[in-house]
Amino acid sequence: MEPSEYFILALFVGLGLFSIVAAVFNFDWYFQTSGAMTFVKWLGRPGARIFYALLGCGLIACGVLGLLYW
Repeated sequence: MEPSEYFILALFVGLGLFSIVAAVFNFDWYFQTSGAMTFVKWLGRPGARIFYALLGCGLIACGVLGLLYW
């Protein structure tokens, strides 16, 4: 596997962790961005937090599985 592929998979894991931390600690600055506000409007703040926690888990899973099976 190329070094750039390792970087991308590590980036998936890092962004997943970041998303989970932001959802758990309910960072205002994170949920007031234009991208997150879309989900806050659709799902409400608690729903958006759940969405971003699940998104983080999915990103971590993709990164780890990519590292294990690629």
